[in-house]
Formats: sequence, C-alpha cells, structure tokens
Amino acid sequence: MSATFLFPDSKDFSPDLKEVARYLGYRKVAVPDVDVSALMEKAAKEMQSVIKPQAVFEVFDLSVVECSQSECIKTTTELKFADITLHSRDLGTNLKDCSKVALVAATIGPQVDALIRRYSSTDSVYASILQATGAMYIEEVVDLLNTKIKKIAETQGLKTRPRYSPGYGDVPLDVQRDFFRLLPCTRIGLTLMDTLIMAPEKSVTAFIGLY
Repeated sequence: MSATFLFPDSKDFSPDLKEVARYLGYRKVAVPDVDVSALMEKAAKEMQSVIKPQAVFEVFDLSVVECSQSECIKTTTELKFADITLHSRDLGTNLKDCSKVALVAATIGPQVDALIRRYSSTDSVYASILQATGAMYIEEVVDLLNTKIKKIAETQGLKTRPRYSPGYGDVPLDVQRDFFRLLPCTRIGLTLMDTLIMAPEKSVTAFIGLY
C-alpha cells in the first residue's frame, strides 16, 4: 500500500492530565498539588490552541529470520522490508511472527517548540509542564495512528504489536534515515537533522508489527 496521511483536528483531542503528571514524575502515591494542577490545565489549553497534529504511515511486507551468532554479527534476528535489511535482537523480538510492518511518523508541529522556548528563559517550571504536555499530545496522535493501523490489520485478519522506535535497545538511531527515505516525512513538516534528531522536537517515528 502507499503512504497514508492523517491530519486530525486538534479540537478533537481530550487532554489527559494524568499522563502529563506521569511525565512530570508523579505517581499514584504523590499527586500534583492544586497549584501544579492549575498550571497543567493552563498548559493543556494553551498548547491545544497551537498544536498541528500530522502523521503518515506505510505498511511493508516483512521477513523475520532468526539466525545463529555465526550467521549474524552480534545479533540473532534478520529483518527485511522494502529495500532494508536490518539486524536487531530487540526489534526481532518485538516483530516476532509478524508478516508485515508499518513505518510511522507523527508530529504536533513547530509551534509547540516555539511555545516551550518562549517560557524556558522566564518560567522554567511552566516550561517543564509544557514539555510534559507536549509528550502527552504526541502520544495521543500516535495512539490515533495506532488505532488506524489496527483497523487495517483487522481487515486482513491480523493484529498489531506495540510500537518500537529507533534509538531504543539495539536499534540504532541512524535507522531514522530509512524512515525519512521511505516515508514522505517532509509533507507533514518533519526534518531530520545531522544529529539524527527530528524537528519539531515533539515528533515520533516507530515500527508497528502486524501478525
């Protein structure tokens, strides 16, 4: 299949303040006080007015082959999709028994980075809350994307694995280059810098296996 785009309306998102609190380091035994809770609500509203959620994904046929240490260099699994051959023990575990893999990319836009920068030099506490709020919103976008892929999988009698991003485990961050080569990431406003970090900052790339 060709690349599929999602451009959800920011007004349709429901801020999850519990997730914001989690990103700030709060747990069930230590919840935000009244003042912090008020700042979280303020950040959620202010950020929702500027986010520009966008996402793209494409599903590729996948070959997952376990191999011995003598056959693979320091790895136990060979993964092939599109024109890529990737060796990874961790991603191989995540994609075990999968016949297809979706490559996904999502962002909530550069306005979020600008909003956080605006407060970083004047109000570090609120800037930190905005950082956590941005993490919450990009997760909501990826969750929406995951739901879309699940529905596609169901039409083919398949299910989906939890997503797995480059840079985790033994999957090198330079795999980002393959995402940007295989997906039209620039059409959703994404740029890959020489450091392999994406701009805007609140963006995600990931594999989602279908089995």
